[in-house]
Amino acid sequence: MAVLIDKLLQTVVKQGVSDLHITTGQPPVVRLHGRLVRLETDELMPDDTVALMKSITPARCQQELQEMGSTDFGFSFGDAARFRVSVFRQRGNIAMVLRQIPSKMLSMEQLNTPPVCRELIQRPRGLLLVTGPTGSGKTTTLAAMIKWLNENVDHHIITIEDPIEFYHPNIKSTINQREIGVDVPTFAEAIRRALRQDPDVILVGEMRDLETIETAITAAETGHVVFGTLHTSSAAGTINRIIDVFPNTQQDQIRTQLATSILGVLCQTLLPRIGGGRVAAYEMLVVDAATANLIRENKIFRITSVIQTGAKRGMQLLDDHLFKLWRDGIVTLEDAIGKANSTEDLMKRVAEYKAGKLIDAD
Repeated sequence: MAVLIDKLLQTVVKQGVSDLHITTGQPPVVRLHGRLVRLETDELMPDDTVALMKSITPARCQQELQEMGSTDFGFSFGDAARFRVSVFRQRGNIAMVLRQIPSKMLSMEQLNTPPVCRELIQRPRGLLLVTGPTGSGKTTTLAAMIKWLNENVDHHIITIEDPIEFYHPNIKSTINQREIGVDVPTFAEAIRRALRQDPDVILVGEMRDLETIETAITAAETGHVVFGTLHTSSAAGTINRIIDVFPNTQQDQIRTQLATSILGVLCQTLLPRIGGGRVAAYEMLVVDAATANLIRENKIFRITSVIQTGAKRGMQLLDDHLFKLWRDGIVTLEDAIGKANSTEDLMKRVAEYKAGKLIDAD
């Protein structure tokens, strides 16, 4: 069975697959360019999935699986690739999903992230959020930002991850990477400790609860740059999501804190590229004094129009970027519409463009 996991992982690495799904009652399934494909092998029996799990899961995680019904960890497949693995029980059997972490870190240019991001990550303090649905490449974008800082400035960078995905070498910066469950128990605890470790930049892998969000905002206010991620699909939605985590009595105070500390929000989503591979579409909000005011006064519904008129300051709406990707023949209309925040507006715009009414598309 050890041979089988090796063979499976070799296939995954060779074909450039993003995820490998292993579950009882069907053959292994891979996600290739965003679509699920079954491998042409025998279907897996309960014993097979257990053996596959045991061949790669550390004892500590097997224990957690027993107690909690699921576990997550990072796993290196020789020098070929690293994987983020989630093991869980379903219908009493073992199932696993392995997400391949690209061995080569991409640069911000290769990812085509909005140019204003480079300016934001060099600020002396503040909170920069990278958001998007699961599997939209947030970790890859954050790794590219850390890579740029590492190659260009002498910072102390602390990353807090669950699990660690990209390993960063020390180039110009000193980078310490802490893994939840291995090096430190929780995100909030790690941020609190980080404040005593003389960091310039703190990367928080996931801001999923009130305590983590509160600690991250405090860290950003006290003179550190904090990168964080959330599972939201628009800039306005991100601000609302952060505020909504807090009880009503605290929301005014959090609005004020957020208004003074937030630098910007980058929302992203991945689409299949025509001809193979994938491409990211971005929404970018840069928080200036006027936007900070809107957050403070709870007029977040107006943020979308701020982005619309803020192109000169490096801002863009997700739907505008999707439109351009479609117009330039990079993605299909169906995929662009499937990812839009406002499907109707995008369809109307496409119709106008086809009818020749839309001249100034940019």
